Amino acid sequence: MRLTPHTVQIRGTFAVISMMVGAVAVREVPDERFDILESNSTNSTEIRDDLRVQVAVTLALLSGIIQLCLGLLRFGFVAIYLTEPLVRGFTTAAAVHVFTSQLKYLLGVKTKRYSGALSVLYSIYAVFSNITDTNIAALVVGLTCIVLLLIGKEINVRFKNKLPVPIPMEIIVVIIGTGVSAGMNLSDTYGVHIVGNIPKGLRAPAIPDMGIIQQVFIDAIAIAIVGFSMAVSMAKIFALKHGYTVDGNQELIALGICNSVGSFFQSFPVTCSMSRSLVQESTGGKTQVAGTLSSIMVLLVIVAIGYLFEPLPQTVLAAIVMVNLKGMFKQFADIPHFWRTSKIELAIWVIAFLASVFLGLDYGLLTAVAFAMITIIYRTQSPQYRILGQIPNTDVYCDVDTYEEVKECPGIKIFQANASLYFANSELYLNALKKKTGVDPCAILAAKKKAQKRHAREMKQAAEFKKKAVLKLTSDVETSVKHEIANDELPLNGKFASADANAQDTSPDELEHFMEPMGKVHTLILDFTPVNFVDSVGAKTLKSVIKEYEEIGVGVYISGCSGPVVDDLTRLKFFEKSITRDLLFHSVHDAVLTCQLKAVSVSQAALNH
Repeated sequence: MRLTPHTVQIRGTFAVISMMVGAVAVREVPDERFDILESNSTNSTEIRDDLRVQVAVTLALLSGIIQLCLGLLRFGFVAIYLTEPLVRGFTTAAAVHVFTSQLKYLLGVKTKRYSGALSVLYSIYAVFSNITDTNIAALVVGLTCIVLLLIGKEINVRFKNKLPVPIPMEIIVVIIGTGVSAGMNLSDTYGVHIVGNIPKGLRAPAIPDMGIIQQVFIDAIAIAIVGFSMAVSMAKIFALKHGYTVDGNQELIALGICNSVGSFFQSFPVTCSMSRSLVQESTGGKTQVAGTLSSIMVLLVIVAIGYLFEPLPQTVLAAIVMVNLKGMFKQFADIPHFWRTSKIELAIWVIAFLASVFLGLDYGLLTAVAFAMITIIYRTQSPQYRILGQIPNTDVYCDVDTYEEVKECPGIKIFQANASLYFANSELYLNALKKKTGVDPCAILAAKKKAQKRHAREMKQAAEFKKKAVLKLTSDVETSVKHEIANDELPLNGKFASADANAQDTSPDELEHFMEPMGKVHTLILDFTPVNFVDSVGAKTLKSVIKEYEEIGVGVYISGCSGPVVDDLTRLKFFEKSITRDLLFHSVHDAVLTCQLKAVSVSQAALNH
């Protein structure tokens, strides 16, 4: 049991873990090995079962050691990647697995046990393929128990303030089911499957079989990870509901001790028991007392009164499990909620659910975690880019597109991206910077060079035209000078001067047109308040930004750098040569005031000059 100040999470078997262990046991100890023994010995089944128990015990030891080592190595941090949408999708899928595994007991049919990918579909197909063999008596008993349990739970919910203690409908149903089965002899009369023989007492401690460690080691890793994930997932659900925190390392160590130590007493690999934890929580068990009582009850059944529950129909246990999964199935309501609030979290929930249902909980969990990490990369690659402006007469700067009262500082562009600057988004950061500020140094420099070339070409053409005209004028001067003087016609010099002036005036106009953004913006401030880290690619991007904007006369400053970001830049040798720490400012407002003072000083110097 996992004891907390608020609720109790029961340690025990879990349907999916049981199927994984069973698959390994059948693989290592197949029935074919005992075909010869069947004809020679009546104890072959017992021998086979004992060998399979040894496989399960060895798996418990290995998975426990793996979990204990991971806990001591502080590997529990991976629990942070089990976000709420992932956990809820994963546990909903686990509920589907458990519900599917209980269908055959509710209907009283025998089917093959499936595990791995598509096991849910195979199980459902197997149940409905044998639907004609349904045991009507088992179905009636199961449905009756389901109705009683639902009524009891509804009463507990509606009258929880008036009832001194919740009605323990699960215990009542078990007692009634056992009594009816024993009294009517349901097993012999109607063929209802019952619990059957319950061994009495505890086995003597024994050392697990070490000879099969190599064969089952990989399976033990999968069982350890799925067991930990299931325990943490359920713990997080209860933590959100009852307001406490979950320590992933503590969970790993607890599971590791339970499995490794328990294996010497021939115990089964355990995790959190979804059905029993839900029963315990739904009946009001929230303290260590509830856990202690349930432990004492289990011990009492094992040691003394277990035989009394041998007539209990399996359909009754299936009904209890199915009804207590109702809370898990209510998590399907998360889909419309996440649709309204966050499409990315909806995608995580759906992927976690579908992958866990169809691929199995082990591969489904890995798929869900991988997808969740991909969404993190996607979010950092596609951050929100903003141009900030000042709320008048304050030191507060907000998005100019969001707030009408916010005004941009004249000649100053303040750019902010709510993500770190690293290799995955450096190019996007640079493109967004140019687009948002409206100042593209490359475009401005290209336009400037183009205008200068055009200006030089026009000056050259004008000079050539003037030269040709002068030569023509010189050749005709002797014959036409008197006529030109008499008529006061000197158009050539005037035309040349005009053309020259036009040629000279055109390019400055064009240059002024192309350099208009540069004339309006003299300073660019990069707000690094949301930035958590910068890598080498990000540092190179910053250097290129500073260099390019300096070439067009725009100063670049950085504000709001945290200590770790400054350390990153220092380690990457960002501050060298022309780039110094003088471009760093504690806040956006400090940078703005400094830039405004520099602009005033430059203007006064220009006027004095």
